[in-house]
Amino acid sequence: MQTGLKTYSLNPYSRKKMSKKDELVPEDLGTEREKEIGQHIGYRYDVNLVPDYDRLTPFLKKYLEEMQWDDLNWLEDVHMGYEEDRPAVFDRNINGWVTVPEDMDLPDNQQDRDMIARELLIKFQMSQRHPMVVLEETYGKF
Repeated sequence: MQTGLKTYSLNPYSRKKMSKKDELVPEDLGTEREKEIGQHIGYRYDVNLVPDYDRLTPFLKKYLEEMQWDDLNWLEDVHMGYEEDRPAVFDRNINGWVTVPEDMDLPDNQQDRDMIARELLIKFQMSQRHPMVVLEETYGKF
């Protein structure tokens, strides 16, 4: 439904008409990436979301070394959560939760728990039990 109204910037010195996309993006988004995705990047504002590299597990240290990465890259936003009252990590590739083995003791510190979650996620994604492996075996052409 057309109302005939035009949308302009809230800046009183600007006479430029705003695009429809710009109308939907909050003005206080700081970085270009935040503006592009239309939301805040949490760890820019909450220091608790930034991984503490002193708490890397031996596996993650070796993984970063092998990958020749200086940081956790795509793993920074992986955190330990819960699925049906059990500790779990979310795997975006399968759009599902991977539960932590019941006999695994988890530390009280959230940073340590997140490092374990990252390690478990990598190990699961590399395992033969990962659904993507089954799909590749079943439908792979090469």
